[in-house]
Amino acid sequence: MAQQPLKTFNDGHTIPQLGYGLWQVENDRAEEVTQLALDAGYRHIDTAKIYGNETGVGRALASSHVAREDIFVTTKIWNDDQGYDQTLRACEESLERLGLKSVDLLLIHWASIHREKYVQTWEAFIELRRRGLVRSIGVSNFPEQQLREIIEVTGVTPAIHQIELHPYFSQEKLRAVHQELGILTEAWSPLGQGGQLLSDPVITEIAQKHQATPAQVVIAWHLALGNVVIPKSVTPERIVSNFESLQVRLDDADIEAINSLTRADGRIGPDPSHIEF
Repeated sequence: MAQQPLKTFNDGHTIPQLGYGLWQVENDRAEEVTQLALDAGYRHIDTAKIYGNETGVGRALASSHVAREDIFVTTKIWNDDQGYDQTLRACEESLERLGLKSVDLLLIHWASIHREKYVQTWEAFIELRRRGLVRSIGVSNFPEQQLREIIEVTGVTPAIHQIELHPYFSQEKLRAVHQELGILTEAWSPLGQGGQLLSDPVITEIAQKHQATPAQVVIAWHLALGNVVIPKSVTPERIVSNFESLQVRLDDADIEAINSLTRADGRIGPDPSHIEF
C-alpha cells in the first residue's frame, strides 16, 4: 500500500493529503463505499450535512477494522445553519449522525455572503474547537475578502480552505493568498468532474508516459502542488485506482504542461462571490 503523505495545519495538526470525497453519494451507498475507501488505504473521509450521507459514513466508521484515531473525518456546516447558536447546534447534530464525539475538521461550507452570518459562524467554530468537539477548523468557498475578514475580526486563521480547483481552473491567485496567510489549499472537483479534462491530449499524453490513468495524473498534479485532494468515485476499481495516484511521480515538465491548461472560463461550480443559497 502506498505511503500516505500528510500536510501540517497552522494549528500543528496534520491531515492526510489524499482523501475520499462523498459529494453526491446516496446515504444508503455511503457505508459501502466509505468502507471500500478505508480498505483501499484512504484515511481521510470528507462528508457534509448537505450531502445527506453522514449517517451512512458513521455506520462505516463504526464497523471498520481501522481504528477511529487513524481516520481523519471532515464535515461541513450548511448555509442555512449559519449563525452562532445555529452553528453550535448543527455541529452537535452532525456528530450525532456520524456517531462521533468529535470531528477532525469542520468547515463552513460556503461564505453565503448575503446572509451576513459568516463571522458569527466562524466565532462559533472557535468555540466548538475550544469545547473539543472539533480538532481543526476551516472554511470552504470563501472569496478572498471574506477570508481576510474573519481572520481580522477574530484573530484566528482557518487551517484550510476547500475550493473548486482542477487543471482547467487552477486558482493560482487564491492559492498565493493561502500561502501568504498560512492556510492549506484543498481541492473539490479535483478531476474537473471528469469528461473533457480526462480526455485532454495534454493529460492523456502524460498518462501514457507514466503508464498511469488520466485521473491518476491529475491527482498526482494536485499532490505535487501541495494541495489536499478529495476525489470521489463509487466505482470500486476507481476508488482503488485513485488511491494509487500516490505512486505516480510527475516531473517539472509534466507539471508545467498541466498548469498551462487553466483558463478564465474553467469554473464548473458556482462563484462564491455571487451565490445566494
